Amino acid sequence: MNIPNEFHSFIPTKSVFTIAKKEIMDNIRSRWVIVLSFIFALLTIFVSYFGSLGEGWQSLGFTIQGMMSLVQFLIPIIALTLSYGSVIGEIERGSMSAFLSFPLKRVEIILGKFLGLSGVLAISVLLGFGIAGIIIGINVGEINIFEFLFFLFSSILLGIVFICLGLFTSSFFKRRSTAMGMSVFIWFLFTMIWSIVISGIAFILVDSTSIMSDGFPDWFFMADMINPLSSYNALVTINIEAVSNLSQQFIGSYPEYYTTPLLTFILLLWILVFLFLSILIFKNRDV
Repeated sequence: MNIPNEFHSFIPTKSVFTIAKKEIMDNIRSRWVIVLSFIFALLTIFVSYFGSLGEGWQSLGFTIQGMMSLVQFLIPIIALTLSYGSVIGEIERGSMSAFLSFPLKRVEIILGKFLGLSGVLAISVLLGFGIAGIIIGINVGEINIFEFLFFLFSSILLGIVFICLGLFTSSFFKRRSTAMGMSVFIWFLFTMIWSIVISGIAFILVDSTSIMSDGFPDWFFMADMINPLSSYNALVTINIEAVSNLSQQFIGSYPEYYTTPLLTFILLLWILVFLFLSILIFKNRDV
C-alpha cells in the first residue's frame, strides 16, 4: 500500500519514540510519576472508605461514581501542568535550538512530546488507580474488571485531551507565563464556565418550570456534549451500572443519542484537532 508523501511525516519514527522516552524518563526522574500515582491511589482509597460515611468499604462501582467528580477536576489540571511548558519551556531554555540542530522534523518533536506526556499520564493513572483497585477488590471481595478497565481507559482518554490542549498553548504562545495563564483559563472554561453559560442560556430561553418538569431541551445536551468533561462523564455513566443507576436516581437519564461510539469520537476528535493544530503552529514558528 502506497502512502501519500504528505502523510509520511505523521508516521511515528525512531526519533519520535526517542523524544517520547526522554519525556517519560525526565518525569520519572523528577518524581512526577510517583507523586501522581500516589495522589490517584490515595484519593481513590479515601473516597472508597471514608466516602461511605463510616460504613466501611464501598464497591468499586460506587467508588468510581465518587471519583468521577475528582477526576474531572484533577486530571485536566495535571495534564495541562505537564504539557503547557513542554514546547515554550524548551524554547526559553534554549534547548529547542539544540533539538533542531539534529536531523529532526518539527512534527517529530511534537509527536514525541505528545506520546511521552500521554505515557506519563497513563502510567500514573494505571499505577495509582490500579493499586487502589486491588486494595478495594481485596476488601470488598468482588470487582467488575471490565468496568474498572473502562474507567481507567476513559480517564486516560480525558487526560490526553488536555495534554493536547496544553501542547497547543505551549506551541502557540511566545512566553511560558502566557501559556500557563491560558492553561488555567482552559481549565476554568471546561470545569466551570461552559456548564454555567449553557445552563444560564437554557433558563433564559426556556421556562424554568418546564425545565424542572421535562428536563433540559435537546440543544442543551448537544452543547454540553461538546465539552470533553461532559463527554467523559456521560461515557463513564452509561457504561458502568452502579454509576448509571445513581445518575438516573438523582439526575435523570441521558438522551438516547448519547452512545459510547459518539462520546468516544468526541474525545478523540478533541485530541486529533488540537494535536494537528500544535503541529501546524510549531512547523511555522520561528525558534
